[in-house]
Parts: sequence; C-alpha cells; structure tokens
Amino acid sequence: MRTSILVLNAGSSSLKFSLFDISGHQKIADLLHGQIDGLLSQPYLSATDAQGSVLIDGPAQSTTPETAFEEIWTWLQKGIATVPDVVGHRVVHGGDKFKAPVVIDPTVIASLEELVPLAPLHQPHNLAVIRSVAHIAPAARQIACFDTSFHASMPSLATRFALPRDMHDRGIRHYGFHGLSYEYIAGELRGVVPELAGTKIVVVHLGSGASLCALDGGRSVATTMSFTPLDGVPMGTRSGALDPGVVLYLLQHEKMDAKAVEHLLYERSGLLGVSGISSDMRKLLSSDSAEAREAIDLFVYQVQREIGSLAAALHGLDGLVFTGGIGEKSAEIRARVCDGVRWLGVDLDAAANDDGRQTISKETSKVSVFAIPTDENLMIARHARKLLNAKS
Repeated sequence: MRTSILVLNAGSSSLKFSLFDISGHQKIADLLHGQIDGLLSQPYLSATDAQGSVLIDGPAQSTTPETAFEEIWTWLQKGIATVPDVVGHRVVHGGDKFKAPVVIDPTVIASLEELVPLAPLHQPHNLAVIRSVAHIAPAARQIACFDTSFHASMPSLATRFALPRDMHDRGIRHYGFHGLSYEYIAGELRGVVPELAGTKIVVVHLGSGASLCALDGGRSVATTMSFTPLDGVPMGTRSGALDPGVVLYLLQHEKMDAKAVEHLLYERSGLLGVSGISSDMRKLLSSDSAEAREAIDLFVYQVQREIGSLAAALHGLDGLVFTGGIGEKSAEIRARVCDGVRWLGVDLDAAANDDGRQTISKETSKVSVFAIPTDENLMIARHARKLLNAKS
C-alpha cells in the first residue's frame, strides 16, 4: 500500500508544498511540487508533476498560509487518487528541546508556541498551518522537522554568547538555521564528491534568507545565524549582524518601541533597506541605480567576510558550495564572492560558472567550488519516513 507525504513550507507570503511517495524502503519518489504565493497581494496557485508538466496554474483565493493549505488540500483531493497519509512541516525554530524530527501533538505545539519570539517571521505561520491541518485533515499524521536540529552538533564554545552563564542556561545561545538545507547538501556531497564529503566545507545558502555554515566531516561546527534567523549576512529584508548598541540607540534616542525595532530589522532592512528599491536580487542586478549597486556590494562583502570567518573556525578550507535561490542561479554573485576569497585558494572557472555547471572551480584550484541545488522538502520526506519506520 502506498504511503504518501505532503511536505509544507510556510512563509509569510507563500505556502510551498511537495508530495512524495515514501512507501517502504524504496527510493522516495517525487509526485508533484507547487506553491501558493502572493498571499499578501495577488495569490497564485501553481503546481507541476514529477516530469515538470503543469498541473495547475492560475489565481488562488487564499490570503493566509492556513487558508492556503485548505485550498491546496481541496485541490489535491480532486487531482490525485488518494489524499496524503502524512503531513511534514518545516519548522524554523526547535530551540533546545527539539534536536530531531517529532510527531506533532498538543505538547509539541505548546513548546513551539514558546519559541515564536525567536522567529517572529516564520514560527507563527508554521504553527498556523499545523493547526489548519489538524482541523481540516485530522486523520493525517503530522511531523515537524526543524531548521535548528542539524546545528546541534556544534561544539559548546560555538553556541555561547559572552553573556552571564545563567542566560545561556536559559537558552540564550547560538542555534543556527537553514539546517535542513545544509543537511541535504552534506548528503549530496557524499554522492557527488565523496573524497571531499569528509573534509572542511563552507556552504553558502543565499536567498531571501541567507546564511553560511561550516561543515567538518559533514557536521555543522559553526554558522552565521545564531539566536534568531536575523543574524549573519544581510538578507532580502533582514539586517543581518548588527551592533547591539544600535538597538539600544533606537530604543533610547529614536524613541522606537520594541515592535517598531522588530519591524525595522526584519522587514525594512537588508537589500530592500540599503537599495530603497527591492529585496529581490534579480531586480537589483538589473538596475542601474547606485543604491542598488551598493546593496549588492554590501551583500557580497559580508558573504566574503563570513567565508573567511568560517574558514578560520574550520582551521582550513577544502570546498565551497553555493546553494539557495541566489546561490544556485546567480553566476554573477557567485563570481563576485569567489573573487574576494581567492586568497583562500579559490580559483573560479568562469566558463563553468556562467554555464551553470555543478563544479565551477578550475582543476588547479586549491579549494573546490560547487553550485548544488538544495531540496529541503525532500529532506523532510526522508526524515518523516525514517521516523515513521522507527515507530512501526
């Protein structure tokens, strides 16, 4: 009997979904992929099957991630033979408690609610969709997979802020995010370049959310996001790393309250804030504006700095992997980043990079460079099957 899983990845303006066949121990099979995006403006539902054929492509009715799930579920019931048995969720923050995937129950939901202040852009939407699934499809088993779990391997020193010890003990520490993406890339490296999979690698996940991770033998040892997904390099609308004194200044002298500061740092900063034009790297790269160029320059500069920092944490560097929407698709950003870290032994093959090949470094490069697409949804499906098999 076929067991299928619907994987959901909820954001503030979109709900992405994938359907997989996870029956038995055979290879997980793609069935379809899609999303409802534009929830805050013009919602649109699109989906393709495993061969890329369009299944649906048109306006949607949803305005929130939870109503988007209802619309997707209704469409699935019309479009496939059987509805999914399992629903898997990407949950951004698992805190100290959740270091592996879990079956969702009321106790798990209550614990995840406590973490909302640490991921205010993501966690509320994750929880809203979980509740929507419980209401609309109560027979479906729900599984949460966490972006923080992969970083549980970081050494204790890498998790600590220089704050009083009791604060660390209360959970104020580095967690790290994009873990499902990094875990997927670590697995891909074992298949693509097994001779490098056990060495020192920096993975550069660049998208509307952006971070970098140092892998030593496939395990996370350091990463740029920390207590929340706000830290590290500038992102689409998020500031990235910031002197804490700036926040104090905004509170004390600009008379901003905490909510206004949160809105500034999460939604008005990053590429959007510096350029004043857009949070979309594609639009900035096509713009002649000096402000757009400065936003791109700052982004590239910060990524280069973080590569150097993570190479120091690794005590060396054998490989560099670009992934995420920008990392996978923008040859220009990859080239500019690599140009600034040539001192580490990176020698980019410009033709391979422009052609979109997987290996984009020259054979003589001391550091091997790759562009590898990530697949967080497939990673969730793998985790869900493993968890269900362990419980059966």
